[in-house]
Amino acid sequence: MTKTILVTGSTDGIGLLTARKLAAAGHKVLLHGRSAAKLEAAAKDIGGDVETYSADLSSLEETAAFADAIRAKHDRLDVLINNAGVLRVPNPTLPSGLDVRFVVNTFAPYVLTERLLPIIPKTGRIVNLSSAAQAPVDVSAMMGQAKLDHMEAYAQSKLAITIWTQELAASLPTGPVVVAVNPGSLLASKMVKEGFGVAGNDLSIGADILIAAALDNGFADKSGKYFDNDAGRFASPNPAANDSSHRKAVMQAIEQLIS
Repeated sequence: MTKTILVTGSTDGIGLLTARKLAAAGHKVLLHGRSAAKLEAAAKDIGGDVETYSADLSSLEETAAFADAIRAKHDRLDVLINNAGVLRVPNPTLPSGLDVRFVVNTFAPYVLTERLLPIIPKTGRIVNLSSAAQAPVDVSAMMGQAKLDHMEAYAQSKLAITIWTQELAASLPTGPVVVAVNPGSLLASKMVKEGFGVAGNDLSIGADILIAAALDNGFADKSGKYFDNDAGRFASPNPAANDSSHRKAVMQAIEQLIS
């Protein structure tokens, strides 16, 4: 069955390969990126039934407008893959004072998901990109009141998105399915090359698990779960995700910043 699927950050890396494989399988793929030129190149490269949407996810206003643009064209979105993410940037502090890693990796997916939920059917899927790198969240840093280094901010932003995956799933007992996925460590993405200076492993490792999370029956009853592709199984996230007071503090901070 043909599905309409949005993949954020789909102009390079895992996102581009995921989009290419989904389009080749006959699905309608909505591509997202910051650069209009890179989006055009990606669309030509992928072919098939694709649409392009340009938005800078470090701006929550642009993120909201991006969601509204999709809703203006579509009354149904079967799958949302929140793939876009950042690790190392020259200046991580935005004019708002917030850390760009938290904004792009956690807040923007939250805004996008909330605004698109009305058109995602109960049979749909929301796939959130987590990571093997997870760390307890310093809420003051998430709110822009303290500074973190690149990996600290990245790892905390990835635990934060994993926590709200759990919370969103709990609020949607009849669907859609919401899962967090570590696509695999040190894959050959631009982020890995720039962040760690290594070529990285086959991107198909990550793309294939994102497609499985989006479409396969094995994920149909796993809402709220975390899949660790390094281990090849559903696993427990960082223990802080199981601390109710920590989850509450993280969610209160996200909701306060988004409101």
